[in-house]
Amino acid sequence: MARLFVAAWPSADVRAALAELPAADEPGVRRVPPQNWHVTLRFVGDADSDHLIALLGRAHLPRAVARLGPAVDRLDARQVVVPVAGVDSLAATVRDATREIGEIDRRPFRGHLTVARTKRGARTALVGVPFDTAFTVDEIAVVGSELTPAGAVYTTLATFPTVPTDAA
Repeated sequence: MARLFVAAWPSADVRAALAELPAADEPGVRRVPPQNWHVTLRFVGDADSDHLIALLGRAHLPRAVARLGPAVDRLDARQVVVPVAGVDSLAATVRDATREIGEIDRRPFRGHLTVARTKRGARTALVGVPFDTAFTVDEIAVVGSELTPAGAVYTTLATFPTVPTDAA
């Protein structure tokens, strides 16, 4: 059993744009390291990676354009994110294909890419910074997450191509 999620890794251009966000050397604010930037399509939790990979291997995954922005925002009291639109259908397909495994999330999908985490009550100047870019989601990844004292370490376990919707 491993702690798993399904994600879209941003393109090199998007990663470069994210790196240009102002540095947040603020009390109670911890930036997410660039190697961990991703758009979560489904958090699975503790599950058998081989089973998850087999389920996604049978899925028809629609290509999507992830549109990031229009500005950095908060997802909740502790997550500072860039909202991501355009991946709802892909996330729904992933959720439907993998519904027999992992944790059940009853909350509606809200596409986002986490750029920082804050201690409760901490403020950051990142919120409100304009951000507007996009990337085509050509593939998705099954990612293993190991929580360490230094932060999460992510490992891509498998990737799956997306298919243009007109190729269905």
